[in-house]
Amino acid sequence: MKSAAIAASLVMTASVASAEGLSLRIDGLFHGVNRPIPAALEGGGSDQTFELLLLDANGIERGRAEIPGGATFNLAERLPALNEIRIAHWIQLSRGGEPIGSPWVAQPLISRPPCRTAKALRPDGKTEYTRIIGWGDLLLEDTEEYRTLKAAWPKPDPIVPSGLRVYPDRDVLLHTDHGDIRVALAPNVAPNTAWNFRELAANGLYDGTPFHRIVKYDREGRPFVIQGGDPTGTGDGSPGYDLPMEPSELKHDFGVISMARNDAPDTAGSQFFFCLSREGTARLDWQYCAFGWAVEGADAIATIADAEIADLTTGRPATPPMVTKAELVPAPPRAVGKGRPDRRVTTTSIRQRDLPKQPDR
Repeated sequence: MKSAAIAASLVMTASVASAEGLSLRIDGLFHGVNRPIPAALEGGGSDQTFELLLLDANGIERGRAEIPGGATFNLAERLPALNEIRIAHWIQLSRGGEPIGSPWVAQPLISRPPCRTAKALRPDGKTEYTRIIGWGDLLLEDTEEYRTLKAAWPKPDPIVPSGLRVYPDRDVLLHTDHGDIRVALAPNVAPNTAWNFRELAANGLYDGTPFHRIVKYDREGRPFVIQGGDPTGTGDGSPGYDLPMEPSELKHDFGVISMARNDAPDTAGSQFFFCLSREGTARLDWQYCAFGWAVEGADAIATIADAEIADLTTGRPATPPMVTKAELVPAPPRAVGKGRPDRRVTTTSIRQRDLPKQPDR
């Protein structure tokens, strides 16, 4: 990935505070393999003991440490399982089983496996496009043609963890002129894509940008997508770099946010789309990189999808709905065995509106 895609200060010192004034501070953003991770528990008396939990996306506990109030410590030493994880986990402060404040994300620095592609035809039987058929040694579609192609794949290089990126967990709040949309990120399935979106949102790229393409229904009459994130508003803009696509397993469903791109897989940048239904977007699984979901704002998504379309060829709205501002807000605490408490908006919201059908572009 080009360095601009994950641009941030090489030194991060932050804390995640609770309503009680307690906070976990972790110094530095990047940490090498088996190297110290300086941390401190700010607030609370030394006679009080707190827990640091290492949780996966489903809330399964992978590590635990007892920390006294006011202590400074080496996080890598207290949670040695950090050196063993291969996908993003969450570090949660708690006391007596009750989570305190937002968690931290611990993301392993691991290169993606090679993206395997082949040429395919669209449903019209004429238009050719690039289809992703595998990742590394994994074949997504077990056909005779693709098995033959797989036999010629070069052996992928070993995937070697280089350390961790550790940062406070945040949601992205998109303020739009049709209501707010709160996005929970999924670094466990698309770590660099989630980080890229977070950084662009935090640093102003999405402020004042339109939803420039709205496709309410596909050719089969199924709710499809609303697309935004272009700083030029034309559909051709980008942040100035291309983002390597990641093999996200997050399924495209109503409210899921995914990266828009050109035909080549590694051409995403800043443009994103929200899905309007599972039926209409299931075919995008593995072909586009889903990296989060709307936990609030189902009505805003549905209202944006209801905009009048001026150009049926491009999906350009007559009056494009706007993202007025994007900002980061604290993510909710995580508890053992529960995962993200507000994991998904309802999948029925878009179907509760009487949207006039329009053909797919």
